[in-house]
Amino acid sequence: MLDLKYEFYINAKPEKVWEVFISPEGTKAIFFGCVLNSTFEIGSPYAYVGPGSEGDETVHVYGEVLAFEPNLKMSYTEHPGPSYRENHAELETRVTLTLDVVGNCTKLTLVNDQWPENHPSYESTQSSWPMILSNIKSYVETGETLDFGW
Repeated sequence: MLDLKYEFYINAKPEKVWEVFISPEGTKAIFFGCVLNSTFEIGSPYAYVGPGSEGDETVHVYGEVLAFEPNLKMSYTEHPGPSYRENHAELETRVTLTLDVVGNCTKLTLVNDQWPENHPSYESTQSSWPMILSNIKSYVETGETLDFGW
């Protein structure tokens, strides 16, 4: 399976983009009502938790923090939540977000790699990352999220 790589340019400083990734207000806006629970220490667990099939505390995605450099880089393993796949623990990928200054903008690069063969979420993830990243860009620049009609 091919690595998924996306680059977006956001009209904001890296600090503003970063805050959206880690603050409860930001993650609720860009990740459909979920908050990111973690201490952000290398090796610590994290989970995106929010409304879903198991109520308000549904674990949508979870894993382990691999790198955390505020305003620069965050990397983590990623598993689908238990309510999505029975074999969720076996379905590990890696996500790396980097922020780079380009003029007065921030270049956001997301790489989702290390896909195991026949991962059942590959195709849906391939199409959902551009939606999430577009939502991030819109939210950072305008304070509004996109209306996907859901």
